[in-house]
Amino acid sequence: MSLHFSMSNGPADAAIEQLMQMVGVHHPEIVREMIIAALKAGQEDDSRANLKLMNSTLKEMRFTSKVFGPYRCVRKVTVFGSARTGPDEPVYRMAQLFGMKLAETGYMVITGGGGGIMQAVNEGAGPDYSFGVNIRLPFEQKANPTLEGNPRLITYKYFFNRKVAFLKEASAVALFPGGFGTLDEAMETLTLIQTGKRNPMPLVLIDVPGGTYWLRWQKFLEDELLMRGYLSPSDFHLFERANSVNDAIGCIKKFYRRYHSQRYVDKKLVIRLTSQLSPRAIKGLKERFSDILTPGGDMYLSGTLPEESDDEMLADLPRLVVDFNRRDFGELRRFIDAINNVRL
Repeated sequence: MSLHFSMSNGPADAAIEQLMQMVGVHHPEIVREMIIAALKAGQEDDSRANLKLMNSTLKEMRFTSKVFGPYRCVRKVTVFGSARTGPDEPVYRMAQLFGMKLAETGYMVITGGGGGIMQAVNEGAGPDYSFGVNIRLPFEQKANPTLEGNPRLITYKYFFNRKVAFLKEASAVALFPGGFGTLDEAMETLTLIQTGKRNPMPLVLIDVPGGTYWLRWQKFLEDELLMRGYLSPSDFHLFERANSVNDAIGCIKKFYRRYHSQRYVDKKLVIRLTSQLSPRAIKGLKERFSDILTPGGDMYLSGTLPEESDDEMLADLPRLVVDFNRRDFGELRRFIDAINNVRL
């Protein structure tokens, strides 16, 4: 039997509908397509390895949603850094303090769950404010003591599922010095924000006072990538460097001074704000950032759009609707900074 995502599968559609009604599901139209996709995979792919990969991926993502679901309204900061950093190093103590300050501010932290910088951040934040997204490796990587037995510890088989959790659930990303994994996460986060596959958020590169790790990394980007035309100058607005815990916390807090969140509705960018902007401020922003608008595009204040009815918790927030060109994401970050800095 050939299966289709349209409602044209006859008795198979009826059986799926009966099954969903029997167990009870949210958003049955989406669950139905997931079931159809699983059945089609079973029909089309006779490779056990491929089916196991699809199965494990879905199960890991389901469990991720289950663990993070109760904390959907709590802002979280994902923190990366070397697993090899020792407790006697200044950067370790700095990471501890960073975790503690985040928890005091009301943020939860997400780490890779291992040792080094990850352990330091979890120690500072404490178990009640910590998530761990660990990975099974050929060499053993145990969860750090703060996360052992914690219900917010998830261990993944696949790196790509783990990376989704790191970035999907984060309101900000902070990176301490580290090895290949840390640099991989830095570049992947930048790539997703630069291409608009991840909504803008603070990306803070933290080092000890006088440290050169991120300074030299940025110089490499400038000397080799920017000079060759592989990057645009505006891409450097996508991240910030900080040499103290207070500066790093400040980078995150100022991003959410007025900006709350965003989504796209019918090709328009809808920015939710925690406080209103005046018409005069909007006029100034439009003149200053006209280059990020589509040809003939506009920006204007609005209430909740009808298409946002699924976001009832955000219904009372004022909106700024922007005909954004969906291309200049470095300039979009500057635009958000300008919104946060408007003085009324």
